[in-house]
Amino acid sequence: MLLTGCTSLSGTGDQGFVSGDGTVSEVAAADRGAVVELTGPDLDGNQLDLADLRGKPVVVVVWGSWCTPCRAEAPDVVAAANELAGEAHVVGIDIRDPSVDQAKSFVRRFDVPYPSFYSPDGKALLAFRGTLTPNAIPSFVVLDEEGRVAASIIGKLPSTTTLVEVVRDVAAGVSGERRDG
Repeated sequence: MLLTGCTSLSGTGDQGFVSGDGTVSEVAAADRGAVVELTGPDLDGNQLDLADLRGKPVVVVVWGSWCTPCRAEAPDVVAAANELAGEAHVVGIDIRDPSVDQAKSFVRRFDVPYPSFYSPDGKALLAFRGTLTPNAIPSFVVLDEEGRVAASIIGKLPSTTTLVEVVRDVAAGVSGERRDG
């Protein structure tokens, strides 16, 4: 069923998956793993490559047009992307949408300013093994300037401010601390 894993409730699914509650997890620079490699088509069929975005933090937004929490948080995600313009890159991964037209409709409706990988089978999430599960939607991964996982938010975004502060912490080399404000 398409809506598997898309919920605002926390619980254990049939495959041992625990849905996220929006908790922020940060990874100290010394503990970050390998660079995340991901290339694939965007919603227009053009190739996207995370390697082209290195040098600044990258926010990876996992979404689907069918996902109720994704639609609810879209204005906050768009606000964060706009606030972070020039400081970080933002790229989406659209999963489980059976047609690119549905995804493009979502992008138009919410005026999404960033490109998205089109991954109807969800295989793009494999690049984030150990951070994201196949049912990790909505979710956010923040890559450092080298392309390594520096933070994640699994589940609905708590707020625009939360995402912006996490990205700025990663950019500043701050890990495990929250900024006031």
